[in-house]
Amino acid sequence: MPPKRTSTSEAPAMTQAAIRKLVADSVTAALEAQAATMANDDNTNRNTRPREAPVARKCSYKEFMSCQPINFKGTKGAVGLIRWFERTESVFSRSNCTKDCKVKFATGNLTEEALSWWNSFAQPIGIEEAYKITWVEFKKLLIKKYCPQTEVLKNANNFTSTVKGNDLKAYVTRFQELATLCPTMVPDSEKMIEVFIGGLARSIEGNVTASKPQTLEEAINIAHRLMDHVNKDHISVCKYQLITNENFDGQRLQQQQHTVTTNTNNR
Repeated sequence: MPPKRTSTSEAPAMTQAAIRKLVADSVTAALEAQAATMANDDNTNRNTRPREAPVARKCSYKEFMSCQPINFKGTKGAVGLIRWFERTESVFSRSNCTKDCKVKFATGNLTEEALSWWNSFAQPIGIEEAYKITWVEFKKLLIKKYCPQTEVLKNANNFTSTVKGNDLKAYVTRFQELATLCPTMVPDSEKMIEVFIGGLARSIEGNVTASKPQTLEEAINIAHRLMDHVNKDHISVCKYQLITNENFDGQRLQQQQHTVTTNTNNR
């Protein structure tokens, strides 16, 4: 018989200091790994001997745009940049975009602040020369501009943030974004669940822990169900108070009318 999984309630709770240290170490390691990967990609591009390969048909900009890439404004920080990379690279794959067109097509989706940054980069060397940089080099430039290590650490520390009021949806969205940005923030799924539960509102935190969720998705679903009950109970209490107040006001009005009638008859 396989050993039973240790529940999140039995695991020692992580202190805020331990979480912050884990965040800093994990983000540093992630950034170093990303830099090493990019360096290896560059070396591979330089050292690989040219080999004969079938000439791929270049996709047009119209075909690229038909796959619905998203714009990047440069205003949503590290998380926004990473999500833009993911979506753009997905479009590259679906549109069969060739390497020499990636930067040219992708920069067509830069707007506002990001577009101003790109224009300031391209103007001194000329737009055609700017288009010749590789996608890896282009990503490095964007990461340096919009995803500095201080920004990543700032976002990663938000893993310790809590739900504001009953806005569970916003908390879940933010938590999942940070999980994407810093996948090594916690060592395993069990600790990920623990950190997630630790940020929930007190009204549901204990019940989610007692449910012993085995995955983050399960913990999120349990939290949503419990929060729905909390909200419904709150609405019921408000309705009860409203009805009680209305009944009290009605009784007081009847008493006042009865008093007036009695006084009139006595005269």
